[in-house]
This record gives sequence, C-alpha cells and structure tokens, in this order.
Amino acid sequence: MFKLVFMLGAHIKLKHMNNWRLIKNLELRGAKQMAIDESMLIARSKNLAPNTLRFFTWKPSAITVGFFQDLKQEINEKKAEELGVEIVRRYTGGGAVFHEDELTYSLVIKEKDLPSSIEESYKHLCHGVVLGLEKLGLKASFKPINDILVNDKKISGNGQTRKYGVILQHGTILLSVDVEKMFSILKVSNEKLKGKLIKNVKERVTSLKNELPQRFTDINYLQEIFAQGFSKALNANFKTSDLIKEEKEMIDELYLNKYLTKDWNYKQKYEKN
Repeated sequence: MFKLVFMLGAHIKLKHMNNWRLIKNLELRGAKQMAIDESMLIARSKNLAPNTLRFFTWKPSAITVGFFQDLKQEINEKKAEELGVEIVRRYTGGGAVFHEDELTYSLVIKEKDLPSSIEESYKHLCHGVVLGLEKLGLKASFKPINDILVNDKKISGNGQTRKYGVILQHGTILLSVDVEKMFSILKVSNEKLKGKLIKNVKERVTSLKNELPQRFTDINYLQEIFAQGFSKALNANFKTSDLIKEEKEMIDELYLNKYLTKDWNYKQKYEKN
C-alpha cells in the first residue's frame, strides 16, 4: 500500500557542541548518497569524525523507499526506468520519497548529545531548517513528529535512525515539486484515489520557488543560509571539510556491495539490527 512521507521540525539550546564538520553540496546518484550517510554514521560511532552536517543534491532524480517498505508494492519500476528515476532503499524508515528539485541535508550526531525522546530530538535538529527558512523571510514552524511547514503547508521532511549510539537524520528542502511525475512512479491502488491524492498533495505541500518566486537563489546560497540556521539551532561552529579516508573506503564498499544490490533494495536478506 502506498505511503507518502514528507519528512521533518522547535528548539532547545544545545550545549558543548561547538565543533562540527560541514560538508558542502555533493551532487551524486542516490545509491552513493545513501552510502555516504551510512559511512558518516559509522565513522562518528568510532569517533573517527566529529558531528557532521552535509548538503547534497540528486543526479539523476531518485525515489527512496523506507527501510521497512516493500519496493515492488510501492514503486512502478517500469515508469521510473522510463523517466530515468533511480530507486534506492534508505537506511531510515518512513515512506517513499521522490527526490528531484531539492536541497537535501544529512547530519550525524551522538545520541548522548540530544534528548532520548525521538520527538524532542527532531525538534532540536529540525530547528536548523526552521531558522534557515526564517532567514529567507518565510514563516516556518515545526509540526510533530517530523514535518516543517511554511504558511501551514509542508515544505520539508525528515527521516531518522539510531545505531551504534549515533543519530543519522536526513531531510529534504523542496525547491519545487512535480506532483504528477511523483505519482506516476508511486503506486496507488486505483486511479480515482490517485486523483484525490494529487489534489491533496498540491493543497498541502509547497516549495521555495512557490513561496519566493521573485527572490529564489541558487543552491550555494541556500546551503549557506541553512548552515547558518543549523549553527544557531545547534550552537555549532562549522568547519568546512571533506570526507575522511576511512569514510571514503567505507563508501566504496557500501555503494557497490549494499546500495546497488538487489539484496538491499528488494530487502531479500537484510534485517535491521
């Protein structure tokens, strides 16, 4: 059964979290992006790298399915192939998400640095997006458990997982959204229902290009604005850096032997542990 999640988040001052790594936009295919996220989580768990925020975009467009979803039930694979949209399973839960014209962020942070409550951790981490949107002149708010709204419409969504004492969270910031294209790839039980869902999504979802048609700027500017938002929300002093050698080695392994494989994407043998 089709599930659509526009994933994301309010605000409590965090302490003793000054030194963070910032990795700027990496435009790569979805399987590589997911491999990077998992490598950062593992590196953080081993204290090889600090808490990290990174920004990225998708080339080509992609559909990510949540860890617990059945890919065959959720995705029209033939249509995705026709449109040149890649499919990859995320390390996080939730529903299918269409990634095209968006700025995406991911971050890794030790669990001990945040409240144990999932909702409270979302509030902390998503507040960076809220502040970034406010810097752009938009009225933004967090809606539990993981949504961010602008003018009462969803503009951003988050997913989160916890492993090895580390939280991995990634989220989207919609630049624009092609609802018809998205629903041509996501499976819906019948055409009448599809029409209602398209209408509903158009009414409750917005984007930066919709909200700022005269002032919209490029990805480089936007990642700077949202980095400022995260810096304030997390009391973080960002130092622009790159992935470390150990992460790059893990990325190659995870990319080739996990995120590109049918075993992972069709969940033929993987179990959450």
